[in-house]
Amino acid sequence: MPLSDIDRKLIDRCLGKEPGAWKDFVDRYLGLIYHVIQHVAHARSRTVSQADMEDIASEVLLKIVDDDYGILRRYQGISSLPTYLTVIVRRICVKEMVKRQREAELGHANAHRSTIGDASGEVEAIATAEEVERILGELPEREADVVRLYHLKYMNYREIGKRLGIPEASVGPILSKARKRLRATAEHRERGDQPAPAEPPAAVEHRAAT
Repeated sequence: MPLSDIDRKLIDRCLGKEPGAWKDFVDRYLGLIYHVIQHVAHARSRTVSQADMEDIASEVLLKIVDDDYGILRRYQGISSLPTYLTVIVRRICVKEMVKRQREAELGHANAHRSTIGDASGEVEAIATAEEVERILGELPEREADVVRLYHLKYMNYREIGKRLGIPEASVGPILSKARKRLRATAEHRERGDQPAPAEPPAAVEHRAAT
């Protein structure tokens, strides 16, 4: 779904720093932010208090306004604004949860160093919503379906397996392969190369089933 007129005007107002624009943005999307936080916490089997949710939501809002609304400036309107924001919020939320877990386990003094060293492996923010939508067409159909359901619909492995009619244990390997392909495609784009052709869906599904 492309950018709606309402959201286009709202972004323009925020970037133009019109009075009341940011308040309208928060009123429109704060519910979405809380929903994503709750979903991420549930998916990662984490319990978050109301205070934690408010802290994470505040961090998300700060990231949005940071760098003169850099997140909104980078939005190209290919996907809907809610879809774009959902992926952004999820990325920030997961990083915050990792950070908070490190602080609880190691103490505040060591948390920052540990997060820098370890969070990149745990936080697999593969792309923005727009990048996902643009590149999904280059993936085998099954990989694209899994990526879309996991990263944009926020289904867990069991839900994805049930939706697609595949074993739950096969979802992780398919998702891992798709992530590697997405990263490789992004690297090819940066170098101006042509990405490697995707494997036929039948081949992928055959390996996933074995």
